[in-house]
Amino acid sequence: MDNFQAFILALVQGLTEFLPISSSAHLILVPVLVDWPDQGLAFDVAVHFGTLTAVVAYFRHELGGMAASWFRSLVTRNPDDEARLAWAVLIGTIPLGLAGLLLHDIVETYLRSPLVIATTTIVFGLLLWYADIRGPKTRCEYRLNAWRVAVIALAQVLALIPGTSRSGVTITAGLLVGLDRKAAARFSFLLSVPAILMAAGYESTKLLDAGEAVRWTPIFFGVSESAVSAYLCIHYFLKLLDRIGMLPFVIYRLILGAGLFLLFW
Repeated sequence: MDNFQAFILALVQGLTEFLPISSSAHLILVPVLVDWPDQGLAFDVAVHFGTLTAVVAYFRHELGGMAASWFRSLVTRNPDDEARLAWAVLIGTIPLGLAGLLLHDIVETYLRSPLVIATTTIVFGLLLWYADIRGPKTRCEYRLNAWRVAVIALAQVLALIPGTSRSGVTITAGLLVGLDRKAAARFSFLLSVPAILMAAGYESTKLLDAGEAVRWTPIFFGVSESAVSAYLCIHYFLKLLDRIGMLPFVIYRLILGAGLFLLFW
């Protein structure tokens, strides 16, 4: 992989990780469409850590408050809003972690084809559109009860299928259970911290086992550019969300899915 390929793929990862359009699908599709060699496991680990750095930096105050309140609640047994949100993030991550361990090999073997991505891109794009139109949008992320967390957590498991979009499916579920747009997005982004950490950790163990040689210049591009682009993406997505809604992302998903069917059917 040369530096230009690293630059493009890191930008793609940073821009698509938190938008509801599926970063995994784009990282699979871009090399296929332009006939690039596989970017390698080390680069995948690098861009995951880049986007993890971005979301932790952006929500550093919220995460710090949630962590302090969570530890305090273990002593007082009287959780406040931030402690309950921390519990929601932790509990909401469990189904994804278990499903990832059980289904990872199946997903990698059978579900990474362009036609699978085309199907999930369209289906979950339409579901996002429905949720944005019909969701009541009356709750903030601090008012999540157990069943709402469970719905979002189970929806997040579907993100193992390329093209689904982890942020897209969790925002969709959040809207369906009553969160407003920004609350659904913020909770999705908070959920991404343990999700990305698990993915990066798993890939890191595979990298160590494989003994893959590392070229450090592309890795530098991967970490730094994916971190910067992801941070800016989070900022402007949340800033513009109430104004633009989900329709632009739905339209993009429908066009992308239709184009993939035309190319690979």
